[in-house]
Amino acid sequence: MRARDLMSAPVWTVDPRTPVKEAAEILSEHGFTALPVVDDDRLIGIVTEADLIRGCIPADTRSAYPHHSEAAEATVGAVMTSPATAMSSGTDVADLCQALVDARIRAMPIVDGSRVIGIVTRGDVVRVLAREDHAIAADVRHRLEIYGGTGRWKVDVREGIVRIVDRFEDETDRHVATLLALAVPGVVGADLVSAEEVER
Repeated sequence: MRARDLMSAPVWTVDPRTPVKEAAEILSEHGFTALPVVDDDRLIGIVTEADLIRGCIPADTRSAYPHHSEAAEATVGAVMTSPATAMSSGTDVADLCQALVDARIRAMPIVDGSRVIGIVTRGDVVRVLAREDHAIAADVRHRLEIYGGTGRWKVDVREGIVRIVDRFEDETDRHVATLLALAVPGVVGADLVSAEEVER
């Protein structure tokens, strides 16, 4: 599965001159965790919930050291994380997930060159993992029927693992069928056997 298979597109973006308050309103209204920051259609950073709340709330006046928050009046360009980590739409989702975990980030902008074309969040990945087996099976069957015709394949999915029974013995077709199944969102593994192997 590739980033293009689960990215959200089109993606909301802001520019560096956007007020922090406006960016916070966009995040809050849409339930986002981050917004790519673009300038002239080029990714220059990312602004996250953490970037927005850092220093934006003034201390309680009863505090020993009350202070005025200047960050709340700032622009996105003053608080964003730059440069932003980004990946292409052809990135393997396994690599994308590893990058999200390693960098401890919640969202990954997806780019074509330096132009933002989508975004993948941890939540997007979790939703894919939570897909129901019957929905995964329907998608796998559909892809296999396009490739090899109807009635040839029997598909069973349990806990995201696909088992495909093929009526014919063809190594090339078996390889292609496995790749097609692994490209379906929610599939965590695929096993293809021939009808003869099942009968043994």
